[in-house]
Amino acid sequence: MSTEATFGNPQVIEETVDILLIGGGMAACGAAYEIMRWIEGTGLKVKLVDKAAMDRSGAVAQGLSAINTYLGGQDPADYARMVANDLMGITRDDLAYDVGRHVDDSVHLFEEWGLPIWKQPGDEDKPLKDGGKPVRSGKWQIMINGESYKVIVAEAAKKALGMDNIQERVFIVKLVNDKNDPKRVAGAVGFSVREHKVYVYKFKACLLVAGGAVNIFRPRSVGEGTGRAWYPVWNAGSTYAMAAEAGAELTMMENRFVPARFKDGYGPVGAWFLLFKAKAVNAFGEVYMDRNKEMLKQYPPYGLAAVPASCLRNHLMLHEMKEGRGPIYMDTPTALAKLAETMTPKEIKHLEAEAWEDFLDMCIGQAGVWAGENIEPEKKASELMPTEPYLLGSHSGCSGIWVSGPEDLGAPDDWHWGYRSMTTVKGLFTAGDGVGASGHKFSSGSHAEGRIAAKGMVKFALDNKDWKPELDTPVNELVEEIYRPVRTYLEHKDYTTAIDVNPHYITPKMLQFRLQKIMDEYVAGVATWYQTNAKMLAVAEEKLEMLKEDALKMRAKDLHELLRAWENYHRVLAAEAHMKHIQFREESRYPGFYYRMDFNIVDEKNWKCFVNSTYDRKAKKWTVFKRPHVDLVSKPTAGH
Repeated sequence: MSTEATFGNPQVIEETVDILLIGGGMAACGAAYEIMRWIEGTGLKVKLVDKAAMDRSGAVAQGLSAINTYLGGQDPADYARMVANDLMGITRDDLAYDVGRHVDDSVHLFEEWGLPIWKQPGDEDKPLKDGGKPVRSGKWQIMINGESYKVIVAEAAKKALGMDNIQERVFIVKLVNDKNDPKRVAGAVGFSVREHKVYVYKFKACLLVAGGAVNIFRPRSVGEGTGRAWYPVWNAGSTYAMAAEAGAELTMMENRFVPARFKDGYGPVGAWFLLFKAKAVNAFGEVYMDRNKEMLKQYPPYGLAAVPASCLRNHLMLHEMKEGRGPIYMDTPTALAKLAETMTPKEIKHLEAEAWEDFLDMCIGQAGVWAGENIEPEKKASELMPTEPYLLGSHSGCSGIWVSGPEDLGAPDDWHWGYRSMTTVKGLFTAGDGVGASGHKFSSGSHAEGRIAAKGMVKFALDNKDWKPELDTPVNELVEEIYRPVRTYLEHKDYTTAIDVNPHYITPKMLQFRLQKIMDEYVAGVATWYQTNAKMLAVAEEKLEMLKEDALKMRAKDLHELLRAWENYHRVLAAEAHMKHIQFREESRYPGFYYRMDFNIVDEKNWKCFVNSTYDRKAKKWTVFKRPHVDLVSKPTAGH
């Protein structure tokens, strides 16, 4: 059989399991490790399917220089307050508190598995769980040697689950609802990115943890830098798109994160601010956070906290640049010189090595920028710049899916419905970037959330042990839908002599450029200084509608393009959700991340609420609505 014939007729593999884990990042690894404790003797079958390879899958793939969530004996209520303040007051305190009371256990496991964690002098050999004091780079952050962080965590997950129960290099692209209950998930379908195979899974429950959404906005890195981004580029909004299509209620999809990072390399700034005590200054050496601190008073209480909300810190930086006092710099020479005042030459050398290692542990491209631009951080300051926007629920953002929370924290009844971490679709669970209205989990919190979800899924599967899933769509139709870009290519490729120029199809790369241009120019991207209004959003709405139509004409000339085509289909849906939510919320809740210039205020009276939505897959229409917000930790409550 010819290669072309094989490509057009993939082998179909069907499998039935009890629980399917979709993804291979920190949340998936947490679930894979934890679930084995609870299914022993139950007869439940679990499978993990990852688009990549678990060792280097997810946001921690390149490594990290710090674990950003470790309480170490601090009050989870204080942690929940910090999360709420940083996200301008609208978070699910029950979800944040629950992460806070469980996260340290995951960090202790990481250390047990071999992750090197920096310790205070005298405590070098004492594990954290035995009272060892870590080197803190902030109130909640601890420093690590983390180049192999993900490899270590994945190894434990693989060992627990067993490689026979792990399928790598298979991209799940679609959830399938149950034939007899449209509000229930019954299966998932995807394809191998290495072989001509389509996989169809049936299950009682699944964990959808495929990361956030990157590259829906035009990135600042263009030309030779195309493809460079702050968050992992393989995060294609699959979590949000697949959940929405299955009928799950989304929440806070208007939220986005616009990190201020070292320019061009997107290198981390946390250790520089927190560990090295560096200051960010304008082009004239002025500390703009001090110069503009009066601006923070316009946003009580979020701007008046000991650490103002992340978006407000951006707001002050953007003000400087718009006023003509850019570029903005991280004053590395002053910070290192001040630290060196009380150090020996040997200690200074060690400090400089740590400054480089901060990048080598997690963002080697930034070390390349420094080397390529002759920047020695002890002698020359480096530029900072806000990036393009990202959608995520585990870092300093809270977009995602509305999930069932814990039942013991006094949350409203409609915040929990029986199974922790389950979405509004029966059997569909999520964690990490998938969980909305609860940010600042980072790597350790995502792992803990995966473990929490694992227990909920086992309970659900056991409670539904006799239930048999039936797909609402025949398998042959699912295969045709997934391979549509391939069919489109094979049918029309000979119409033109130039393979990439054809009136019958669009390449995934070109479709992505169109999406990024629409979002950048109309939905508050870098082109407009993160500004938009109702009129611009209406243009975006119209253009995205056309883009969705054209997305059905994407081509795939090989498996790599099939991967890109489906990633972009997911991106378009995630982007549309983001746009619809910004359109609905008539205020600028996150100044510095985006501005609705026609409602350029934070409106506590009318908009201190969750904005949620559902998507009708058949009608291709969104319904967006408010849900009331409740503060659970505004003051300490009994027992917390």
